[in-house]
Amino acid sequence: MWMGGGLVEVKLYLGDCLEIMKSIPDKSIDAVITDPPYPDYYTDIYKYDQRPIKALNNFHCRQFVFWSKAVDFIMDYSAIHIWNKNPSNHGAQYERIFERNGGKHYKVFTYYMVNSTVAAKMTNDIFTDHPSQKPINLIRKLVEDFTNIGDTILDPFMGSGTTGVACVQTGRNFIGIEIEPKYYAIAEKRIHDAQQQMRLSI
Repeated sequence: MWMGGGLVEVKLYLGDCLEIMKSIPDKSIDAVITDPPYPDYYTDIYKYDQRPIKALNNFHCRQFVFWSKAVDFIMDYSAIHIWNKNPSNHGAQYERIFERNGGKHYKVFTYYMVNSTVAAKMTNDIFTDHPSQKPINLIRKLVEDFTNIGDTILDPFMGSGTTGVACVQTGRNFIGIEIEPKYYAIAEKRIHDAQQQMRLSI
């Protein structure tokens, strides 16, 4: 689906990212920000397959890939950033963000998890019931720190569309791919709503 007519261009695909990424030219993507399925807490939900994530090697842009602390990252990288999920410091909870084709200096990003409606309300977010939802403020920070207005960002594991919403809010073009119809529908609505809000604000 193509969503145009606004401040940015958005292209959303429902399907297998392995097939869809074959049609996306390498040079058309300025950055990848994504949270692929990995074997961790949700191994019974996500059937792990290395082929989709290794398809990221077809893109030579800067990439930011969320990854489990319990499993070794399977590709090359230039830096490891840390997402601190528990700002209250009551127990260590963190996730790694592997940077590829980029800088070597790491950053620590401190944002609460969005794992319930209560948590979402506390952080001015929404809860989509996705098992690996990322905070909109965290993704927006990555987008603003590492990309430029007008860039095109790819998320081949779009989930509930948080990266797409962040791109719309910050003036970046977005290409998102999701294989699960349930989450694709959620992402489509969230991104459409974000575009409507941006149009009303100008």
